[in-house]
Amino acid sequence: MNRLASETSPYLLQHAHNPVDWYPWGEEALLLAKKLDKPILVSIGYSACHWCHVMERESFEDPATAAFMNEAFVNVKIDREERPDLDHIYMDAVQAMSGSGGWPLNVFLTPEAKPFYGGTYFPPARVHNRPSWMEVLSGISRAFREDRDKIEEQAQQLTDHLSQQNQFGTNALQVNILQEERFNYTQLHQAFDAAMGQADKLSGGFGKAPKFPQTFTINYLLRYHFLTGTQEALDQALLSLDKMIQGGIYDHLGGGFARYSTDTEWLAPHFEKMLYDNALLVLSLCEAFQVTANPVYEKIIRQTLGFVIDELMDEEGGFYSALDADSEGEEGKFYTWSLAEVMDVLGEEDGPWFAEIYDVTEKGNWEHVNILRVRDEERWKVEVGSMKWEKCRKALMARRGGRVRPGLDDKILTSWNALMNLAFSSAATVLNDAQIRQVAEKNMAFLWSYREKAGEWRHNYKKGEYKVAAFLDDQAYLIWAMTGLYEMGGDEIWLNRAKAMMDEVSAAYSDEESRFYYYTQKGQEDVIVRKKEIYDGATPSGNAVMALNGWKLGVLTGNESWKNRSRDMVDAVLQVATRYPTSFGVWSSLLAELATGTFEIGILGPGADEKRKQLLLKYLPFKVVQSAENNREDLPLLMGKNSGADALVYLCRDYVCKKPVESIEELFQLIESELPGKSDTAQ
Repeated sequence: MNRLASETSPYLLQHAHNPVDWYPWGEEALLLAKKLDKPILVSIGYSACHWCHVMERESFEDPATAAFMNEAFVNVKIDREERPDLDHIYMDAVQAMSGSGGWPLNVFLTPEAKPFYGGTYFPPARVHNRPSWMEVLSGISRAFREDRDKIEEQAQQLTDHLSQQNQFGTNALQVNILQEERFNYTQLHQAFDAAMGQADKLSGGFGKAPKFPQTFTINYLLRYHFLTGTQEALDQALLSLDKMIQGGIYDHLGGGFARYSTDTEWLAPHFEKMLYDNALLVLSLCEAFQVTANPVYEKIIRQTLGFVIDELMDEEGGFYSALDADSEGEEGKFYTWSLAEVMDVLGEEDGPWFAEIYDVTEKGNWEHVNILRVRDEERWKVEVGSMKWEKCRKALMARRGGRVRPGLDDKILTSWNALMNLAFSSAATVLNDAQIRQVAEKNMAFLWSYREKAGEWRHNYKKGEYKVAAFLDDQAYLIWAMTGLYEMGGDEIWLNRAKAMMDEVSAAYSDEESRFYYYTQKGQEDVIVRKKEIYDGATPSGNAVMALNGWKLGVLTGNESWKNRSRDMVDAVLQVATRYPTSFGVWSSLLAELATGTFEIGILGPGADEKRKQLLLKYLPFKVVQSAENNREDLPLLMGKNSGADALVYLCRDYVCKKPVESIEELFQLIESELPGKSDTAQ
């Protein structure tokens, strides 16, 4: 066993028996590289990564390869989910060098931790002009010995490039301009046109294979439809969700979504199931359900959350990170079926019926086996959830339960837990479900308890250990989730904690010159660049979420400085957000709110809680809500308000309110009359 045996990360533990003398990232490895004057090989991956497993089997478990690595390099293994800060830096470096990236990520550094060469997967023998791993190792080792000056120069140039790339947002802002002139509907139309230019109008989603869920873009299209009534926006959003739900990316038996599809039709995923993907898809499905009341969306929300509870939730209330793509060394083996096995389980009565709906054939639809996907959409819509369907599902799940299960990544990440917490609170709100609400509350109580034990927020937790300092995403997502809990139930403890965390984040992460936030905290010394993440990727940018948090909490508390900073942040990304909304989906949605204005809703008087619940069942973006049974002068949206025998509902803009109404239906009539995007002048 090597030094990784004492780690808690499942990914690092997977490599603990390699003959490679792996080090975890840390002072010991970095000092050793300087002492021995050896290059550092950093290999980054994650436990559910299929090609990471492949390269381990082919190269890292090979004694001869390992011997050369041990002789020529100081070898460091990093779990990209445990140290996303390092992954971001070295991924940027490899993308700058090669134009592409992915995992496993293999990067060569000088003893000062500056990158000078890298790539992703390397095979054990040269194939298709891709060099073998041993060719790469021997070439790098020789160049480091014989051409050191050139390597040092290249490393410095690349480090300078990463630093320069990080200056985003330092441009001068337009100041003293009215908000309605700063943010407007022309920008929203530009973002919509750009998103639709990438849209797959046949199979849903955006771009070509491989296809990722792109939930932020879907959410933007739902908001654009709400504001403008544009049917094309709604159609593309719903088509994207429908095709994912019906495709092989969704687990039709056990619930939950795989990470992405390798094809345009959503048939063949990389089979790993990540916590964050499922959280973000539930959030989009909750909004789609509010818009359409489609019962299929409710079923998928419940099945997906059921999967999370059954397979990714621990007894304390935390959520695990992922399920592996592989089992028995084969990708997708746990999830795929032969026609013969389906018939054996379901028999002649139900087998042909199930096989026809889910595209199960003798030939197979993927590598001679079958990935379950909906082929007969109309029958599926009628049958899904029926007694017959449920009988078949349970029988097949029982057979699948006897297979070798994929590996479980059981580390608990604060950021991903916060996203799933938001998903549970959103589902509890739109489905009015007390049991789902209890899961959200239990999870946040768990997260808060380990913060108190650690004395501060940390990024990860496992078996009582809190090893890595929190990153911006951890705290940004937590504020977002706490705001969601406050909206769900009106419990002010979450509002107060979110407010306090806004100040904590400003103290630890702010770059005041650019209005943005660094990814790492002040004082962290083991990174060559303090990055500022701006783009929305597989998870939302921490900066985008902080802009959203600042705006929402600014309205809820009356804090103008938070609101002003959010405006400045959106202003700084305005040009790229409107041109490339698929990379700036969260930003685009906040831009839509700034262009429209926020619906400030106060509900005061007897029955306020019930009216809050009625309001939250309906789709209404760009809102903040405060409610109370009795007068409250300490809450900005209720200050100076009166109540009647029954709760009154106030619609306000910039704390200036219309005459109150008595019902949620009347409130929506008021809102509809105020939407400028549906008038001719807005186009």
